[in-house]
Amino acid sequence: MRKLIIDGKTIQDFGQAYVIAEIGHNHQGDLGTAKKMFKVAKECGADAVKLQKRDNRSLYTKAAYEKPYDNRNSYGATYGKHREALEFEGAEYKELIDYARELGITMFSTAFDFASADFLANFDLPAFKIASGDLKNVPLLTHIAKLQKPMILSTGGAAMEDVNRAYDAIMPINEQLAILQCTASYPADFNELNLQVITTFRERFPNTLIGLSSHDNGIAMAVAAYMLGARIFEKHFTLNHTLKGTDHAFSLEPVGLRKMVRDLHRCHAAMGDGVKRVYESEVTPIMKMGKKLVAARNLPAGHVIKPEDIAIKSPGDGLPPYEIDKVVGRMVLNELKTDDDIRFEVLNGAEYKMAANG
Repeated sequence: MRKLIIDGKTIQDFGQAYVIAEIGHNHQGDLGTAKKMFKVAKECGADAVKLQKRDNRSLYTKAAYEKPYDNRNSYGATYGKHREALEFEGAEYKELIDYARELGITMFSTAFDFASADFLANFDLPAFKIASGDLKNVPLLTHIAKLQKPMILSTGGAAMEDVNRAYDAIMPINEQLAILQCTASYPADFNELNLQVITTFRERFPNTLIGLSSHDNGIAMAVAAYMLGARIFEKHFTLNHTLKGTDHAFSLEPVGLRKMVRDLHRCHAAMGDGVKRVYESEVTPIMKMGKKLVAARNLPAGHVIKPEDIAIKSPGDGLPPYEIDKVVGRMVLNELKTDDDIRFEVLNGAEYKMAANG
């Protein structure tokens, strides 16, 4: 059975969707904003909030770090300074972990490099997210796998051979793995979401939990993915689309996150167990809309019923129409008036019929 346990919560094929509010750096480097986002995500029904951790000096080349970064979304004159302005360090992580625990929401982070993985491991966070850009980074994958925490792996910008390679590298070390279908476009066009890959992943990795990291504008695709078998959902989250930063525009605002969680929970409930049954709530409407067999005209006692003697009318609180062939040719024992119910008990052979039905 596919199953992954994160922070005491079991995620599995026949269970609820597990929703991750991807905050990333949408907190804009402000601890108070991050806390507010945690609180709102919890109120919206998210199971987890997720940050991103980078050791910027070691992660980027000198040229990339010092590249001028002058645009409306910039928090620094160079790309490195921009990234540093958005980064939380130890004290902030400690405060956010304590606050998430107080709220009752799970917190973890994406590790973009070895130093960040070790940083997060020191806080004993309950899971690790691996970004699509590190799917081919087997040394980092195996390093994190050795930490023996659940790993959630995004697969944007990858061919199947890349996913297979990552899976084969991780699984001998750590079987606590979930694989997310992802399209690494921001935002992603609907015609490039390729949700059928969820089915491909479920067939290729029969014991591994599958999910969706979705960068599309909207919430409907989550329900479609759930029906295909996805159980973990990661969606970028913001308090306001218009805030400064590249991710806000395609992130869900609180109303969208709340509706997505609601729809996923409804989808789980609506799936049912596959056993066709009659619900108590259906009885009255079906009786009102249903049909029964009644006398089409006055029928005297001793009359042998012909097809033209029978009418099919609502409500359906009598003999159902599928019994019509068992009525034609039988004799009426007592007079029936127009619209009177035709019941086996008023026809000859009633005792035999009732016994057969019993």
